[in-house]
Amino acid sequence: MVVDSAPSEIDEAGWHWLRVKHVTGFPRNARDGYFPEHGVTRPAATTEADLPEIGAEEESLPVDSAPETVADADRLALETTYLSGKWLVERPPETVDDLWNAVVDDVAAERFWDAKVSTRAGCEAFDEREHAILVFTPNYFDGEDVDRVRRRLRDAHGVAEEIRYRPDVYTLDGVHEERLEDLTDSESARFRA
Repeated sequence: MVVDSAPSEIDEAGWHWLRVKHVTGFPRNARDGYFPEHGVTRPAATTEADLPEIGAEEESLPVDSAPETVADADRLALETTYLSGKWLVERPPETVDDLWNAVVDDVAAERFWDAKVSTRAGCEAFDEREHAILVFTPNYFDGEDVDRVRRRLRDAHGVAEEIRYRPDVYTLDGVHEERLEDLTDSESARFRA
């Protein structure tokens, strides 16, 4: 299904997210060129040697999270090969469509791996004033790729404010909530830039 509607115009009940594949017609697995183009290790090929280092002084650790908890979340991500994560950019209805179109172009050109945006219906359902654009990376252990995507959002798309990066493992549906502790909080982030 290919959609021509802008996120700020989609008000169909229940349709909370517009994904890049709805716009381009190409699913995530059709973008295999991203990995060699940016030197990113595929999640299935990631090993314990790839685990990110965590220092107690690291400013980007989630608030009130012990380094051990973050390291445990990284190990859980490795065990489950659930290594994707996303930068969260919030925009009002007046500007979201232009940024979304630019992000879609970057995904189609394999500068970004994947993305989705909340629709007008989604904003209403979640009681949000601003739309959320989520720009995904396939392997958050690859700090260079995470940083490269953040730089592109800033330099090419004018996202100059601080935004947060959240590994998808932090949002596993309650299964590992005790293990992840406060990382499951919706405001938790691995990186802020």
